[in-house]
Amino acid sequence: MHLAKRVSKLQPSATLALSRQAQQLAQSGQDVIDLSIGQPDFTTPRVIKDAAISAINDGSASFYTPANGLPALREAISQHIYQQNGVTYSPDQIAVTNGAKYALASVFNLILNAGDNVLIPVPYWVSYVEQVRLAEGEPILVPSQSGFKVTVDELEAARTDKTRAIILNSPQNPTGVVYSKQELTLIGNWAVQHQILIIADDIYRDLVYNGTNFTSMISIDPAITANTILISGVSKTYAMTGWRIGYVAGPAKFMQTFSAYLSHTTGNPATVSQYAAIAAYTVDQGIVETMRQAFETRLNRLYPLIAAIPGFDLDEKPTGAFYLFPKIKRTVELLNYATTDDFAAALLAETGVAIVPGRAFGMPEYARISYAKDLESLEEAANRMQAFVTKTMI
Repeated sequence: MHLAKRVSKLQPSATLALSRQAQQLAQSGQDVIDLSIGQPDFTTPRVIKDAAISAINDGSASFYTPANGLPALREAISQHIYQQNGVTYSPDQIAVTNGAKYALASVFNLILNAGDNVLIPVPYWVSYVEQVRLAEGEPILVPSQSGFKVTVDELEAARTDKTRAIILNSPQNPTGVVYSKQELTLIGNWAVQHQILIIADDIYRDLVYNGTNFTSMISIDPAITANTILISGVSKTYAMTGWRIGYVAGPAKFMQTFSAYLSHTTGNPATVSQYAAIAAYTVDQGIVETMRQAFETRLNRLYPLIAAIPGFDLDEKPTGAFYLFPKIKRTVELLNYATTDDFAAALLAETGVAIVPGRAFGMPEYARISYAKDLESLEEAANRMQAFVTKTMI
């Protein structure tokens, strides 16, 4: 069968592949603790589920909606953005998508011609690189020399006359770092100066901890706002990964084209999920704070346990999302494994603990550990990892 060149080197998502492997082991009877996937372990709050059930029962969920989403949902998102950032988008400047992942892929398809490039700070979420390639663009990876945050100087060194966009994810997957307002302002002004579109992936914006302040790129300056495409959704904040609702917000002209694109690709997201999302954005947001506090407690408990594992080096404590990203190069070398992939495979096979090798995020000497699990499971996983490393060293 003939396949297009753009998919000839396509790699599957490493996080989803590891999660499937962990599930298969669990189904075979092994005691598995899966710390590989970025998914809250909470179920969707009752009030949101009830809204979906009501939409089914009264028949509202039975029909198509506009391709860019229910007007009521786009209005709810508009109000939510304003409440959080003080920035006004009309409902026509918002489009609802089948998850934030599809929102990102669609943006790349709309902005890139063959040979155009996108600056992607390292480390990066696993799908950014493949999505750019699928849009026939070139991903330009930009490593940081000072922690996990890229600087203007590093971006400028990577910029070419074919650079069309930069993608910034804060809080960041896989590290949990959060860019400060000052850092974002410098990058935003640089992007405006060079007419480089900013794609702001704010999917983890509500999950920040220990007094950290979050700033969205869209809230800094009108010129930066006009040069930014905002990506977000309900998956992480409201424990709604299975509902597949994301959104894009941006300048009116771009969003008009974006909505037309949706009309020829997916059409509208599942109508019942849209009614659930309306409830998510309009009910008492105390449900968000309850889950945020739980993640904060888990971070504060797990961080010292992981830092205590021989050879697991954590440069700084994360302040957002729900991941730890230790450098495990010393552990890999001490235990005589060739790569972190080999170490992770052995860890899963012998202890049932699944983590993601850092190669998937552009940093092969690291590993991502999700703490989107209950405290008991996290403590047990840390104990298993500690025992595995210590026993193997002996």
